[in-house]
Amino acid sequence: MRAVVIREFGPVDSHSLEEIETPKPGPGEVLIDVHAIGVNFPDSLMVQGLYQTKPERPFTPGRDAAGIVAAVGEGVSAIKPGDRVTALVTYGAYAEQCVAPESRCFPLPDGVDFVTAAGMTTVYLTAWVALMERGQYKPGEKVLVLGAAGGVGLSAVQIAHAHGAFVIGGDISEEKRALAKKNGADAVIDLAADNLPDSLREQVFAVTDGYGVDVVLDPLGGDIFDAAIRAMAFAGRIVCIGFVAGIPKAARPNYFNVKNLTMAGMALDLHFRHKPEVIKAAAADIFAMYAAGKIRPEITGTYPMDRFATALGLFGAGKSAGKVVLTTGRD
Repeated sequence: MRAVVIREFGPVDSHSLEEIETPKPGPGEVLIDVHAIGVNFPDSLMVQGLYQTKPERPFTPGRDAAGIVAAVGEGVSAIKPGDRVTALVTYGAYAEQCVAPESRCFPLPDGVDFVTAAGMTTVYLTAWVALMERGQYKPGEKVLVLGAAGGVGLSAVQIAHAHGAFVIGGDISEEKRALAKKNGADAVIDLAADNLPDSLREQVFAVTDGYGVDVVLDPLGGDIFDAAIRAMAFAGRIVCIGFVAGIPKAARPNYFNVKNLTMAGMALDLHFRHKPEVIKAAAADIFAMYAAGKIRPEITGTYPMDRFATALGLFGAGKSAGKVVLTTGRD
């Protein structure tokens, strides 16, 4: 089978497709004939050796694989060959066939095609768990989504809107802010404005009548995290999802004391191990919202798998918005 193989860490365009042996599912695992692959920002970091997890080389990157189950290993009971699934793996998805633990596979409802499924898996699960579990969202609250036009950002905008939040989307360009509005943001703010610590708070207060926001979902970090704290309402919660803009400076404890604020970390993979019931609830709600027409992934580009470097390069060039998906060419 063909797969992207990382033999040495390096720039995204330094890697290539190779013919490798088809993997075999072990106990508790399934083998998937992959039709579509979700492209995520951590993929671009992992192939360069910049991600917090550095797999032993050689390895195949990629987290989201949607396709048809070809075989199952010993002990697999809920999934059978021929089932349509999407899977979230730690790596290994950039391939024509992928092995995944049964616990990380989600049967696809009728009407969910493979490209859509690959575009939903990691980003929607991340956004749901960040908002509903780590952010402890309550219906009707005000939610600020930073990096709102990104994969996780747009997913969070849609999910928060579907659950009745007043959603504010923050991003750096008019085009990206317009995309957030199109996907359910009630208001948008400019993250490229001058004097961000003051301008972010002023923009948020202007659209909330001085109230602020109850929940901040932050995949960016850096100075934007520090600025967002100042726009939070009493007993607000800020969820750290990622650090695209860098690691924030030390959060000032007095900010958290003055307003009774809470900061929560967010690592999706840990929930498969420690809170699998949360993952199950998230997947069920996501598919229900999709069936009801309340959420739809914004697929902004599809590429054949041999153009994986082009797709990953969008992140480094700052041109990523919505969701990009690779296809393997299977019917």
